[in-house]
Amino acid sequence: MNQRTYHRVLTIAGSDSGGGAGIQADLKTIAAHGCYGASVITALTAQNTLGVTGIHAVPVDFVAAQMDAVLGDIGADAVKIGMLFSPELIRAVAQGLIRHGVKTVVLDPVMVAQSGDKLLQDEAIEALKSELIPLATLITPNLPEASVLLGRDIATQEAALKALAELAAMGCKNVLVKGGHLESGDSDDSLYLGPEHRVVTLPGVRIPTRNNHGTGCTLSSAIASNLARGEDVKTAVRHAKEYISGAIRAGAAYVIGRGHGPVHHFHRFFE
Repeated sequence: MNQRTYHRVLTIAGSDSGGGAGIQADLKTIAAHGCYGASVITALTAQNTLGVTGIHAVPVDFVAAQMDAVLGDIGADAVKIGMLFSPELIRAVAQGLIRHGVKTVVLDPVMVAQSGDKLLQDEAIEALKSELIPLATLITPNLPEASVLLGRDIATQEAALKALAELAAMGCKNVLVKGGHLESGDSDDSLYLGPEHRVVTLPGVRIPTRNNHGTGCTLSSAIASNLARGEDVKTAVRHAKEYISGAIRAGAAYVIGRGHGPVHHFHRFFE
């Protein structure tokens, strides 16, 4: 029998007890892309479609132990990073990536939940900028996150385009600023390809739905999965945007909970 291997994706993120975002959304997305998903849990959240009622941080040394266990044995073709919560945690994750020579990193700088609940300590922002962003193949901030990183309000497509090079100057190779929070009717994303010094606009049509919980987690995990499968950054992002758009569209008619429900991660397989 010929031996085979999987395309391996490691997600480093918080656990969402409601299943719509975080580790749970990541693993669903990775599986939907035909990849093998492993996880490092950085925090436990008491969470549902209405919001976050509690956050319990995992001890930093245990996060490092999880990274060493997975990367020291299984390895990863790509790593997706989400909720990190504290500066100590950010440093531990950065050191783990360096220790294991991880080359492909998709960083979703999670700062605020869909419900508006804060998920990142203020002092962690500087650690994110100085220690983790420079290790990233791609960062995927939405407009509020880009605003926090740059210290000014970014609410328009024009402002998002101007922000790309500044964000890349923090040391990351490529930047995707997501347009879901744009004040206009569309939700175009802006992708800066650092090695090519080129900007690509990825058009998006806004889909009317309240089931938009975990969209950022899902998109970044889809990108990481596509990179793990060998796609270049531009193709990986484009295919991931097609996937998340389909997941939002397919999940719009479902009712789960009384707030912001999840997208349909397995829309390609069943309705």
